[in-house]
This record gives sequence, structure tokens and C-alpha cells, in this order.
Amino acid sequence: MREVVLPRVGTVAAWRREARALAQDGVPAEAVLWSRGEGAQDLFAGARPVAAPREARRLSLPKAAIQTIETALCHSDPERFARAYRLILRLSAREVMWGDRADRDVRTLLEQAKAVGRDIHKMHAFVRFREVEGEGERRAFAAWFEHDHPCLERGAPFFAKRFGDMDWVIATPDLTARFTDGTLRFEETKAPERPPEDATEELWRTYYASIFNPARVMVKAMCAEMPRKYWKNLPEAELIPSLIDGAEARVRAMAEAQPAMVPDRRALALRDHAARVLAKPGADGPVAALAADLQGCTRCDLCRHATQVVPGEGPKEAALMIVGEQPGDHEDLKGRPFVGPAGQVFDRAAALAGVERSAAFVTNAVKHFKFLARGRRRIHQRPDAGEVEACRWWLDLERELVKPRVILAMGATAAEALTGSGKHIARRRGRAELLEDGTEMLLTWHPSYILRLQDKAAQARAEAELVSDLALARSLSEAGR
Repeated sequence: MREVVLPRVGTVAAWRREARALAQDGVPAEAVLWSRGEGAQDLFAGARPVAAPREARRLSLPKAAIQTIETALCHSDPERFARAYRLILRLSAREVMWGDRADRDVRTLLEQAKAVGRDIHKMHAFVRFREVEGEGERRAFAAWFEHDHPCLERGAPFFAKRFGDMDWVIATPDLTARFTDGTLRFEETKAPERPPEDATEELWRTYYASIFNPARVMVKAMCAEMPRKYWKNLPEAELIPSLIDGAEARVRAMAEAQPAMVPDRRALALRDHAARVLAKPGADGPVAALAADLQGCTRCDLCRHATQVVPGEGPKEAALMIVGEQPGDHEDLKGRPFVGPAGQVFDRAAALAGVERSAAFVTNAVKHFKFLARGRRRIHQRPDAGEVEACRWWLDLERELVKPRVILAMGATAAEALTGSGKHIARRRGRAELLEDGTEMLLTWHPSYILRLQDKAAQARAEAELVSDLALARSLSEAGR
């Protein structure tokens, strides 16, 4: 039986050298007794038969296996060295494939490497440095960490890269890492004890308490990420129990301290702006003054690409307001709503329904053209929710000025701007809905939707429904006269 005693410092490197030498001598795995730090006290070592040396083996390992095996060697399992040596011999002999979890050695080693990786992650997260008196000009810090596995040598280089401008010491029950003047070295821990507190710890506790969010306390998740065994070495840990206990009361206090929102603040702002617009002089009245205000709109990024803003048009006293989606290519160039192909469908349907366009206020939910440039063509793009919300200011202001009896919303975007939802148009169309201010609203198809229909019968049916909805809107708007 060959006995191999590995040093406490440089354990992995020493195991690598010994394993290579043993394989070169043809020593089988069952003929090696491994230990770390001191000779193994094995009562049965002398009774075991000594295996005869076998043919020398040349070690050949997959690249993916090397780092994982060396990480697993930092586990606390006393059998880790023997298992790793046995596995590298089997891998070299092609008796097992790396990554095959059906094999017990491979599975155990992968699980132990994962456990060591978690321990190193906890070290990086929960080491707390305290400033101590240094010997040179560089600031000096010390920390204490209690790990589950002897992984300091594998985890300490992280701190050397991150805190290279200061001297520091990390002590563990097993080893101590010292970083002095840019040099990292390790030694056995002689007197394991925590360094004294420094002045910054009270400041850190104050900061931690101030950022602690009681409304998002999840104790199980907190303990899963930061197990309680680490708390004793964290300066903020003494605050955590009281912060958790008082979380519910703090949440109630936060809710009671919330400022009371004025529910009609938006309506007040709209009325104030409408009053300023109404006071503007102009031969064409307040609607023209609002259109002039619109020219300077920069509420969303659509203004950066469109040719111009396209305001609504029609008389201020219109009983019927018709709202579309947004200007198209033709509307963007001419500055008027519904003058392109969709406008032709709209005009034809309006004439059949007996709606005089000059008597209705025709506008769009979004006032700028959103498009995707493809060569010389500009392809229509549907406005997103943010753009609809940004432009709703102007639509609400138009409603405030015109005060229509009935609004006909054409398409999903108009429905979203007016009701907050553009879904289920087919189910909702043809039926009156009441808006928040009591105005009646009808939903119908957008003319551009009708143009996109490929089936002629479906197209004719949709246009007939548009005519029907326009006629119903006209009838409702005239009912109060």
C-alpha cells in the first residue's frame, strides 16, 4: 500500500503531481492511501494486500474534465483524492465517458464540484473586510470566513483581481490568504478569530437599514441565498431579525404616508390648456389654434421621422367625432386625415351612410405617421402602447374642445386610445359603449383593414358593416337635436 500525504497549502497542485507519478509507475487506484495534512491513521493499512504494479499509464483527459476534477478536489469529502485518481485512470483507459452521470464516480465528482462552486460563490458574496492597521502606505483589511469546503485557494484570486490596490488577509478555519504588495500567498491558519470591528461597519449598518425594502421581504428566499450560518460574520446580520419582524408595520406606515393623488388632475390640466387655446385669436377658431399647437408636439419619437403632424379637422360644434388610427403616407404628405386609399373607402362608406364629412370632426388617435422605410417606400407600422398614450393628450384635448355627442372609433388603436383596450373589435362593434365622461362610443372596422382583406366577399361584408356603423353613429348623434 502506497501512502500519499498531501500538504494543506497547494493541495490540488500536489495531488496533480502525485497522480501523474503514480500513473507513470503503474500504481492502481486501490493501492494508494491518500490523506491531507498528516499521515492517515488507518488501522487496517498493514492487513491490506499490496497490489502489484501494472503497466505504466499515460494520462489523457478531456479538457472539460480537468477543471471540474480540480474543483472537486477542494471538497471536504475525505475520499475525494482516491475517487479522482481512480476516475482519471478509468477515463484514460476509456472505461468511462466524461459526463456520464450513470457512472457513480462521475456523478459524485460533478455534484461535489458544484457544491464547491456554490461555496466559492458564497465566499465572494459574504466576505466582509474590516480595516486594520497596516505596515506600509497601502491600506490594510482583514476578513474571516467559515466555509463548508477547503476552497480558499480556489476562491481567493477573485479578491486579488478586485482589490489589487490594498493589502488584505482572509482567514478561514483551514487556511489563511495574505495579499501584500500585489503578491498572494497562503498559509495554515494558526489562531482562527474574527478581526475587530472598524468605524465603517456602523455606517454600513445604517445604509443597509435604509435600503431594506419591507414590502419585498421573502424570508425563505433570503435564507436560501444567504443561509443563517453566514449571518454571524456579517455586520448587517444583527439588524435582519428586527427588520423582518417590523416589516409588516413599516409597509402599513409606507402606505399611509403615500401622497393622496388628485383623481381629476389630468382633466383639470386639459381644461386649463383648452381655456388657453380658446383664448387665442384666429379667424378659424379654437380648433385651428389647437392644430397650430400640435405642430410643435415632441411627446414621442414619431415626430423625428414624420413629415408633419396631421391634426383633426371639422367644426367645433360637431355632434359626431370619427377617430382613426394614425396618418398614412398620403396624409403625412398632405397634412390632412383620411385622404389616401383608406380615406377613399371611408368617404364612400360615409356617403352611403348619409354622413356629411364636413359636419363631422375627423381625427386620429396618433397624429404622426409611423413607418418602416424600404427603399423609396414607407411601410405603415402600428403605433405601440407608449405612443398611443403619449398622443392621447391631444385626442383628449380635441374631445374637450369639440364635446361630441357620439364618437365612432375605427380600429383597435382608436379603441385603445379611448377605452384602454383594443381587443375583441369583432365582438364589440355595432354596440354603444359609454366612456368615462358619459360620451357614447361605437366601434367599427378601420378602412385600411377592409383594404387588406384578400377575399372579395369578406371585403364587401366588412364595408357594409362600416356603412351600417356610420349610419348608426349618425343616428345617435342626431337624436339629441
